[in-house]
Amino acid sequence: MSFVNEQITDAVTQTNVKVVAESPAMAMSTIYQSMGQATAILFQNAVSAQQQQNTLAQAAT
Repeated sequence: MSFVNEQITDAVTQTNVKVVAESPAMAMSTIYQSMGQATAILFQNAVSAQQQQNTLAQAAT
């Protein structure tokens, strides 16, 4: 059986714990970015529809 230096084992363990600890925050940030993007597209579509309605109203008069 080969022995591994305790410092190496400790460094790997700390890195794994850090990754696991940060995962929920990274997931939430991804959700917030997706929601922000979806909201921006929603407003962009609303403005586009309003512009089209104004164009139709001007053409009809």
